[in-house]
Parts: sequence; C-alpha cells; structure tokens
Amino acid sequence: MNDIIRLLPDSVANQIAAGEVIQRPASVVKELMENAIDAGAGHVKVHIVNAGKTLIRVIDDGCGMSQTDARLAFERHATSKISKAEDLFSIRTMGFRGEALASIAAVAQVELKTKRKEDELGTHLVIAGSRVESQEPVTCPDGSNFTVKNIFYNIPARRKFLKTNTTELKHIVVVFQRIVLTYPEISFTLRHNEADIYQLPAVSNLRQRIVSVFGKAVNPHIIPVQTDTSLAKIHGYIGKPEFAKKTFGEQFFFTNHRYMKHPYFHRAVMEAYQNIVPPDTIPSYFIFFETDPEKIDINIHPTKTEIKFEDERSVWQILHASVKEALGKFNIVPSLDFDHSSPIDIPVAKPGMEVHPPEIRINPDFNPFEQERSGSSSRPAEPHTFSRADIIKHWEKMYEGLEREPQEEQQKFSHDKETGSFTGGISFLQFKQRYILFAVKSGLMIINQKRAHERILFEEYIQRLTADTNASQQQLFPVSCTLNPADLMVLEEIRPDIEKLGVSWETEADNTIRITGVPANMGSVEPATMIQNLIHGYKISESDPSAGSREKIARALAQAASIPYGKVLTIEEMRDITDRLFACREPAYTAGGKPVFYVLPLTDIEKQFE
Repeated sequence: MNDIIRLLPDSVANQIAAGEVIQRPASVVKELMENAIDAGAGHVKVHIVNAGKTLIRVIDDGCGMSQTDARLAFERHATSKISKAEDLFSIRTMGFRGEALASIAAVAQVELKTKRKEDELGTHLVIAGSRVESQEPVTCPDGSNFTVKNIFYNIPARRKFLKTNTTELKHIVVVFQRIVLTYPEISFTLRHNEADIYQLPAVSNLRQRIVSVFGKAVNPHIIPVQTDTSLAKIHGYIGKPEFAKKTFGEQFFFTNHRYMKHPYFHRAVMEAYQNIVPPDTIPSYFIFFETDPEKIDINIHPTKTEIKFEDERSVWQILHASVKEALGKFNIVPSLDFDHSSPIDIPVAKPGMEVHPPEIRINPDFNPFEQERSGSSSRPAEPHTFSRADIIKHWEKMYEGLEREPQEEQQKFSHDKETGSFTGGISFLQFKQRYILFAVKSGLMIINQKRAHERILFEEYIQRLTADTNASQQQLFPVSCTLNPADLMVLEEIRPDIEKLGVSWETEADNTIRITGVPANMGSVEPATMIQNLIHGYKISESDPSAGSREKIARALAQAASIPYGKVLTIEEMRDITDRLFACREPAYTAGGKPVFYVLPLTDIEKQFE
C-alpha cells in the first residue's frame, strides 16, 4: 500500500494560511495599515479601487526596509519582533512585517516599493501567487508603498463569495475607523476610486479624533471615562443615554492600542446603562484598556480581534464601576444629594412624646371635572381627598359633554370593503398615545398605532417597488443631515429603490446630505430622523436571510416613516389608520412578524367584575 501522507507545497500552505488571516479586502487593509504604524509612520494613505477587489494601495512614510528585509518579509513565519516563544506574551505592537504578507502574496498580485532613509536606492519587489516575479533597485520616497491587486484572483471560489462593493467598502471603513481611533497623533487618508472618504489630520487627543471620524454632531454627546488601577487603566468616552442607537456601529474596545471584540465587557457597559437607555438601543463607547501584556493573550484568534484577560472578572467589575461613575459624575443617572454641611435632622418619636399628625385641608365639594371644563389654569391645585360618598354623588358629571352612541352602533365592525370604511359608527379612544381602542362584538380591540401604520406603509411600498412608481413630497426647505461614512454607504447602496419610494437627497462635503424629498404619506417624523431610522432598520434587516432586498428596504422605510409613539391622533386619524390596516393583505402582523392588534375578550372583562 502506498504512503498517503505528504507535505503540501509552500504555495498551497500559504493559501490555506491566507484563509485564516485574509478573509476579504478589509483584511488586507488592516494588515498593511498596522505594518505602516509599526514602521513609525506619521502619515498613512489608503487608496482602494472597486472596494478593494481591484486594487489596495497603502503608502507610509515609516522606516522602510532594506533589500534583504523586503524579500524576507514575504516568507512564512518571518518577523522582526519574535525570537522565542515567550515573546508572544509581551507584544505591544500591532502587526509585524511578515505576519500576513505571505498570506496576502499567496492570494493576490503584490508590488512593493520600499526605502530606508539611510539608503540611496530602494527596492522594487513583484510577487504573485507566492512566486517572486522580479526584484530590482528603484528610486522611491522613504517608507513603503504596498500595492495589492486582484485579491483571490487565483482562488475563484473565494472571490465569488465576496459581497457587493458597498458591503466590502463598509468593512474597509470599519477596519479603518478601528485603527485611526487608536492613533490620533498620525494622519490618515482613505480614498475610494477617485473620492476621498476620510482626510484625518494628526490631532492632539482622542476626543478630536472621535469627532473627526464620526462628525461634529457627536461632540456634545460623549462624556469621558477615566480609571487607574493596578490591574488595568481605563480611559476613553461613552455616549449619553438619550443618544443610544438601535444598531451597533460606535462601540469600540481597545487593549494596548489593539482593537478587540469582547462580549463579556460589552455586558458590563450595558448593565451600567441599565434602565437609563431607551429599550432595544445601544449606547456609544470608545474605551481603551492599558494593561501588562503578560496578563493578556492576543493569540487566541488568527485576526487577533479576540483577547483573553488573566483576571477578566475583576476587569469586568472595574469597567462596570468606571462607566457608572462617569454617568453619575455628569448627572446622567439620578442620585441622592448628600452634600450638606451638617447631618439632615430627622426627628424620632420617643416614648411619652406627644405626636400631632399633620393637618390636611379637605374640600369635600371639590369636583375636578368642573375645573377641567371651566378651562381654569393648569397650575396644580391644593391637595384634596374624596370620600366614597362624594365620588358616588358626582359620578354622573364624569360623562357630561361626552358623545353617546347606541350600543348597537358601538359594536358595529363591518368588513365590507365595497363601502371603503370598516369603522363607520365606532367610537375611538387613544390610550397612552400608543394604542387605538374601540369596541367590537367580541370585546375590546387594541391596535398598536405605530405598528399598524408600519404595516400599511410596508404594503404600499412593496406595491410601488413592484409597479416602479414614484410618489415623493418635495421639501420646501431641504434639511441637512451628517452621517457616519459607513451609514452613508448603506444609503447609497439602496438609493435606486428608496428613490422610487419618494426619498431623495443631494450629497455634500464631509458626509453630509441635503434631504430634498420624503415619501408623500410619511407621518410627522423629521426627515433627518427618518433617514437615520431607515439606515438602522435596513442594517438590522440585512441579517434576515428569508427577506429579499426590496422587502428589506420596504420594511426599513416603513419603520422609519411610520407615526411615532407619543403622537396624539384625532378621531379621524384613528379611523383612517384602522380602515387602511384592515384593508391590508396581512393586517395582523408587521413585516418583521410583530403583532399589530389584540382583542381583549368580553368574557375576560366580565370576569373581573364577578
């Protein structure tokens, strides 16, 4: 029997290794930017074409490499930082020459021009599919210039699984943001095709870099965090609760200048915000840990985005306390005021002491309903108490001035679509500015007003997208809105379809748009809020594999344009929403599967009075 175990060729081994480190164009951008930083660069320029599928170029003004180092950097296991196994647990830098270059060269066509300051000539190296095609001296600036072309050109199966240009570009922007936040003292440029996405000058502090990355609007919404302990130092910024968003995007952890994902620490932050952020929202945070490298392990994942701490439980407690302290210090959470020059005097009853209860003035003839009808001042009245006899005596006045309808009319709930109305004769009531209530034959109908409008808009938008029609309400005074570059890319990705639904805008400088049109039947939502909600809703719906692209867009815009909770509705508005809801094909659920209405059975109501 022949032997079946054999060594793989280096080119195949490199491709296998590349599969762990180089997952998409963003992986190449990450590795090359980290190498530039480790080379001591003060300026790093990133230029990509076709979302990195065609070309990725990273230029730095760092230390450069000699002719020998440039060649060795593309060999597997070549490094300038590790000489023994123990060095793995004391790495303070990001990438290192050779860690990923062999993997990149295995799946792309790579060209390198590099020169040290002390050398007269640099080195020009061309490699494709792990094979060196040429190496020669060249005249070039100090530093390194890496050009990576046609990623996965030799692995068609990998290349066809790359996503759309917009999606791949979003991944590159996210990677770029993670790196530039860590090094505010370095200037960075990100250019896609012929358009600048970021031009970030070197700044003196983290706050300035956060503002330059995410826009001036974020500046008043973040508060500092600072804690120094023997176990770890924590600093950075967290977002104010009222500006928490419904999707991830501005949540960053860094350890020793390295970005990391850490669900356990994320929970520490979320628990610190417990009960002070709106439901289903996520606050922003930019939190940096400084700790002894020997107390963490960065080598538990090939991309080094997962880091293990030696004493994670203690760090969790420190982080949780730090965030709560920052929120309390800036009066974000309620707190008791103990700032008194002397103790608060609380009298305590002693045996034999004569105790007099407080006197309360009572007006037994007070009737609050008369005060409301008279249109008197809304100033709070003096406290009053009522006896059961008083309430019984005046109960009829509670119903004075209210329109009454025959019982048979209140129970009418016709579904005759030919009449165009399902609700003629029904009395409506809005409850808590969230629900529409009215009587039906079987009990009490309760409709969630926002979800009902969302369902109505969803079906209308689906029809428009199918019919390829456009109904837009042009803005007399266009509204400007500044977006995160990644969010702006999402908006541009879905632009053709949402323009058919009535949304239009003009793109300006600094990731700002002017909203010139909104859907004709949009509720009272502000255009800028609608755009933000649309983007967040679409990002959430992207994780649903069962929905098509147009369905995701219609769902996201319906959520964004539907009437908000807290809006007071007139009787006619409640009637209109109800009529349109029950004219829908699927009135019972939103496009996301949430219930729209509920009928409280009459029998359940009657049981409460047995």
